[in-house]
Amino acid sequence: MPRLVPVHWKILECIFQKFGFKYYRHNSSHRFYTKSGYIRPVTIPVYNEIDIDIIKSNMRTAKMSRDEYFRLLAEC
Repeated sequence: MPRLVPVHWKILECIFQKFGFKYYRHNSSHRFYTKSGYIRPVTIPVYNEIDIDIIKSNMRTAKMSRDEYFRLLAEC
């Protein structure tokens, strides 16, 4: 299994949009994405490198497995 590494926010945005999340709004340096059936939005900060802890937190919020993450990462 590959390791999670920091990625640019645009790559993370691509991953979650391919997973079905839609852009909802932005607040300063954070963008929010929602998906029907999910209570909490996924929050992606507009940083050049998104830390691994933020990626893992967003994956938990989205109920996304590591396999799904790496499959979508390859597409982005």
